[in-house]
Amino acid sequence: MESRKTIRKWFWVWSFEEEETWLNEMAMKGWLLDGVEWCTYHFVACEPGEYSVRLEMHPYDEAYLSFMKETGAEYVGRMVMWIYFRKKTSDGPFDLFSDIDSRIAHLNKIGKMLTVIGGANLLIGIANSISPTHIGWVNILLATLLMYGLGRIHGKKEALEKERLLHE
Repeated sequence: MESRKTIRKWFWVWSFEEEETWLNEMAMKGWLLDGVEWCTYHFVACEPGEYSVRLEMHPYDEAYLSFMKETGAEYVGRMVMWIYFRKKTSDGPFDLFSDIDSRIAHLNKIGKMLTVIGGANLLIGIANSISPTHIGWVNILLATLLMYGLGRIHGKKEALEKERLLHE
């Protein structure tokens, strides 16, 4: 039986929940995330359902990694600003966000990143569109895509804020 596999797969930054679901489905099938690279996921064979996987946008922080290790979570790796953890399911529920406010704060981090990169691409696109090369449309297209993602993140945030109101 094959004990390692690599899968190349693309997820948009605003689809991080789908990425996490996919990684946990792989773990349920007996394939545990063991490493990440740009759009590349490395897996090792495991007992089906033995682990759960979580990911979060978080800057590199040794203290945070140490804290997560103390909770029983294993650091798997990082891809740009995304950090990946796994934890044995026998250790109990594994959630990186303890409440609605921490989920909203996470969405705010993602939204700020999309705003900065999208805004920069919009400005570059406008500046390039008046140059003789007329390649600004690429940046404008990318800015449009990132603003779409920002809208998706905003929608998720609004849903959580409504949920928070119901629980107050």
